[in-house]
Amino acid sequence: MMSATATVKGSPSAAPPGRSRFRDTIRSLKHRNFQLFFSGQLISLVGTWMDTVAEAWLVYRLTGSSLLLGTVTFAGQIPVLLASPIAGMVADRFNRRKVVIATQTLSMIFAGILAFLTITKRVTVKEVILLAALMGIVNAFDIPTRQAFLVEMVGREDLLNAIALNSSMFNAARIIGPSVAGILVASVGEGWCFFANSVSYIAVIAGLLLMKLPPPTRRVEKASPFEHIREGFRFVRDTAPIRALLLLIGLVSLVAMPYAVLMPVFAATILHGNARTLGILMTAAGIGALAGALLLAGRRGVGGLGRIVALACGAFGAALILFSFSRYWLLSAILLIPVGFSVMTQMGSTNTLIQAMVPDRLRGRTMAVYSMMFMGMAPFGALISGALADRIGAPRTVALGGLAAILGAIAFGRHLPKIRGEARQLLDAASVESRETMEEVTVRVLP
Repeated sequence: MMSATATVKGSPSAAPPGRSRFRDTIRSLKHRNFQLFFSGQLISLVGTWMDTVAEAWLVYRLTGSSLLLGTVTFAGQIPVLLASPIAGMVADRFNRRKVVIATQTLSMIFAGILAFLTITKRVTVKEVILLAALMGIVNAFDIPTRQAFLVEMVGREDLLNAIALNSSMFNAARIIGPSVAGILVASVGEGWCFFANSVSYIAVIAGLLLMKLPPPTRRVEKASPFEHIREGFRFVRDTAPIRALLLLIGLVSLVAMPYAVLMPVFAATILHGNARTLGILMTAAGIGALAGALLLAGRRGVGGLGRIVALACGAFGAALILFSFSRYWLLSAILLIPVGFSVMTQMGSTNTLIQAMVPDRLRGRTMAVYSMMFMGMAPFGALISGALADRIGAPRTVALGGLAAILGAIAFGRHLPKIRGEARQLLDAASVESRETMEEVTVRVLP
């Protein structure tokens, strides 16, 4: 995994002769189920990013408080930390497509409620916090299940590409959504962004319903749900490469990722702009993140990704520090491009490495722990950064987060040589499991 020569067996590091780089980058789209998922999610995620920008602006417009910005984010993400262990168990024991359909439907309903309250001018910060918490509970089940569901759509051979394209889709929406939200908020208000988000969920639900999947593998679960959850935590704890990757993700989510929570403060107070300024800043970060995701999508193996994780984390911290010093909106937007690129490269590489190493039967529970570290630590970071920004200012808060990310990258880089051997063993075991699973599926679908 972590060396330059390590690759997943069956996934060469370079494209075969005669195959274009572009076709290789989008190779997982040859699967009909992933095409449906990709197109539906792209529409839905544009709405999600519109909602994110509009909600942040709404809270800051109503309160003018950095602390309350952090509080709303805390309410929306703390359920991921608390409910993810149960969600991981659900993802490994139940039909993943049905779980994702349920979560997307609930998300559509909650977005519609927020739209109604805002358009009718009945919304207060209390309702925003409550709906953010309810959406957080839904996301706790949606994130690990959706991540684990990817392998059912494309198989292990194209899984790494599907993960990268999924990230590309997320960040393409991140470019479009904030731009549209900035225009809509400035012209007709936040409520119509929430309404558009609610309607956008129809696309992904329709895509999920149209999928044709092979019969799921039936496993007889002798262990109780509690023992099932504990097995997942034990695997993560005892697997050094996965544990190291998740600890770094947790650190970055706690101290550095909350820069996004403070974007309304930078847009309105530091850069003296408005909702459109906020949209431009978020779009700039999205452009960088999309570039990072597309770079990962072109890879056919996981060789060298460990070093890339360390370098990307360090670059993320350095770019954040530079951004914190800027007082010009154009320079700030330019600096957010490497911020988005480096954080996407780190997160995407980490996701790819973990999914390449984890056994299928533990995929949902492992991705639940990933969700806990990625999103579960973020609410504490949002709350801390909001409170700290009220005391020492948003620029200094962001700079401190960037410094912590650099220190984390150095520590992870020094630990890499110790975990390479175990990583190779996990990749070899996953490759053997992939071949056995393909043979089992072939036997079940043949007449």
